[in-house]
Amino acid sequence: MFSKKIYIERRKKLKAALKEGVAIIMGNSDSPMSYHDNCYPFIQDSTFLYFFGMNRQDLTGIIDFETGEEYIFGTDFTLNDIIWMGPQTPLKDEAKLAGVEKFLENSLLKEFIEKLQKEGKKIHYTNQYRGENSLKLGELLEVNPLEINKYSSLELTKAIIEIRNVKSEEEITALEEAVNITREMHLAAMKAAKPGMKEYEVAATVEATAKKHGATASFFTICTRHGEILHNHNHCNELKEGDLLLLDCGARTAEGYCGDMTTTIPVTGKYDERQENIYSLLIKAFDKAEEIMKPGISYKDVHLEVCKVLAEGLVQRNLMKGHRDEIVKSGAHALFFPHGLGHMLGMDVHDMENLGENLVGYGDDAERSTQFGLKSLRMGRVLKPGYVFTVEPGIYFIPELIKKWKSEEMFPEFINYEEVERYLDFGGMRYEGDYVVTETGVRKLGKKMPKYYYEVEEAMK
Repeated sequence: MFSKKIYIERRKKLKAALKEGVAIIMGNSDSPMSYHDNCYPFIQDSTFLYFFGMNRQDLTGIIDFETGEEYIFGTDFTLNDIIWMGPQTPLKDEAKLAGVEKFLENSLLKEFIEKLQKEGKKIHYTNQYRGENSLKLGELLEVNPLEINKYSSLELTKAIIEIRNVKSEEEITALEEAVNITREMHLAAMKAAKPGMKEYEVAATVEATAKKHGATASFFTICTRHGEILHNHNHCNELKEGDLLLLDCGARTAEGYCGDMTTTIPVTGKYDERQENIYSLLIKAFDKAEEIMKPGISYKDVHLEVCKVLAEGLVQRNLMKGHRDEIVKSGAHALFFPHGLGHMLGMDVHDMENLGENLVGYGDDAERSTQFGLKSLRMGRVLKPGYVFTVEPGIYFIPELIKKWKSEEMFPEFINYEEVERYLDFGGMRYEGDYVVTETGVRKLGKKMPKYYYEVEEAMK
């Protein structure tokens, strides 16, 4: 937990944003994996953790915007719990560490909510993404759990997003710790990967590195020789001579903050001529983003400028033709780069996307495109100091997409299909780093990471 003062200040900001009603902020429960006592690893709801700091199951936070009162509801530990779990800090004492003086048992929560409703107070809550919380909230409010998100509070949601999007110095320090662990995970893969290994052997090395620091994976590790499959969760392939290995992974610290980085490395330790050529274009695009990012520029514009660098480089390599601006305007470049440049990063690896991807990533700053490729840009907001986000350009040769576009005669004025088909066996690559917006520009989080092809090759020796 952070200091009591930080949690009090966070809730104070939320109270300043909403003047009417009461917020119910649901913590998470254990989620059974195969039976009641065999559960998935517990992950606390990030909004609850942000405002209350308690990393325990079955808690509910209440904030009354009219009276200023705050409550934690939970079921405190019994002797039977202590027999199985060992001595525990009483929840009422843990609540006080977050500055909440009023702790009540869960058995009183239904009666408490009914009293608020009788008083005519407006009930605010955010979208629920877990079935058990939808059931709990539905029972508390006497709403069909299947329709619980229909009545969620847009006012509360927007207020939480605006507060959490701007990271404090304490959060940036915590994020940098997660990023540095993530960096070690990637360096471990660079040292470990060899022809003849299985992808899961590299993935095991990567995740063991996180464990060594008391962290876990911030999302399901992508470790694949088939980088053209954007989110490939299969780890069963054998690495072979000439393969590229795409590693997209991150660490989540015990405090709940996440890192997210991607590298694409040559399994043999050295890129071949074609791989080096395409990889150098990828890094040129990455560097373009770093060059132009600053407060006041929209991330959508950063994405489009990066796309222009990719388009121009693909023209130079005879894979595309025409003027880069016209190519990007048409969306033809998305054959090679069908996803967005990045996303917010924080206590979730895609920070707060449970609250609504467009609300978090776009807000009122920009309208999300419907164009293929550009529509997958998760973040289009105008950058502000304190924003933490990822930069992740990619270049892919997806055989099924190439064949489909060619058969439908998509963009023949821009795409040199004859040359593109020479790359059907290439796979895909991307590179990702994590950034914070400062008052004058941006700063890359974490220690220096191998980026240019010769740096990666040196790290793999």
